[in-house]
Amino acid sequence: MYRIEAELAHTDEARQTGLMNRPAMPAHRGMIFVFAHDARHCMWMKNTLIPLSVAFLDHEGRILNIEQMQPRSEDSHCAAGPARFALEMNRDWFAGRNIAPGARIRGVDKLPAAR
Repeated sequence: MYRIEAELAHTDEARQTGLMNRPAMPAHRGMIFVFAHDARHCMWMKNTLIPLSVAFLDHEGRILNIEQMQPRSEDSHCAAGPARFALEMNRDWFAGRNIAPGARIRGVDKLPAAR
């Protein structure tokens, strides 16, 4: 079991800003994006300075897919299916802990609804 301290991005403004313009992030920190409905959401890295991995999660917190994202890129990284959440962590955080699609991230049921 791993403890994650994730900042919350559940408003339009917070989701648009994400982790932009930060020079670093501690290993156990991340950001959880909460979407209003299940969809094939996509992420990008415009103005994001650190390499990240993003796990797209369904409404129960099950990982659909994990994508590797390069800093300052406008390439889209999309959920493999209907996702309700996206969890961004430092690049290779998931791989380094053998966390893969199908694993479940607990605690998403306690997150506030998207606004």
